Amino acid sequence: MQMLYNSDSFVVVRFEMSPDEREGQAESTTPAQGAFDIVDKLARKEILIVGALAQKFQLGVQALAQTQPTPEQLDEYIAGFTEMAQHPLTLH
Repeated sequence: MQMLYNSDSFVVVRFEMSPDEREGQAESTTPAQGAFDIVDKLARKEILIVGALAQKFQLGVQALAQTQPTPEQLDEYIAGFTEMAQHPLTLH
């Protein structure tokens, strides 16, 4: 787990997950892939993206990083993914 981004609006955390772990199996037999947990602080929702969507997210962030984006530009990009968020944020 690695926190990649933390602003007033969003938190982005990267996880290394094997496909077996995503399916709830105990042992991993395939290579790890990245998954991203994105928390929208203002909407109080979160989304875990994996697979092709996670790759798309990562490629977009890498493209933005080459242009030295402002925090507002990063927040705008991330907001495009949090529109799909359905899970309300709960405290444990």
